[in-house]
Amino acid sequence: MFQALAPGAGERPSATDQEEPLDLVFLEGFRGHTVIGIYAGELDEPQPVEIDLCAGRPRVRACETDRIADTMDYGEIRERLHRLLREHGVQLLEALAEQVARIVIDEFHAHWVRVRVAKPRKFEDTAAVGVVIERRRSLPSLAASRAATLRLIGHGLVPGGR
Repeated sequence: MFQALAPGAGERPSATDQEEPLDLVFLEGFRGHTVIGIYAGELDEPQPVEIDLCAGRPRVRACETDRIADTMDYGEIRERLHRLLREHGVQLLEALAEQVARIVIDEFHAHWVRVRVAKPRKFEDTAAVGVVIERRRSLPSLAASRAATLRLIGHGLVPGGR
């Protein structure tokens, strides 16, 4: 099983000088059923899938406020995964993992996510088959940042000026 906090499995890569450290929320061992695959026998009946995810946001406010609204609610993430398994419409585990990552980044505002999607006991001689992907929130491009600065200058506002 995916060890969300084990070294190399769920740890976020070390922060660079320009990145804030992340607080991590994880779901490990989520199980559901869905129709997914490319072979005829996989397209008729739902089959089991396992999803593990580890997601990070810089300095979650819930550490100080003790309010669920100030963090990623893993109960809501769990419900969203159940809905995804009913609605996804993809054939490959890679595409399903990508949808999970997009949901966690776009809907739950994670800055980084690692997702593992597996089919347990797909073959009699394997415990599981699957994929692990890692995604980061896109940062605004340097060009967009420069364009914003030029707009400020055009309006008579100079960043850092008086």
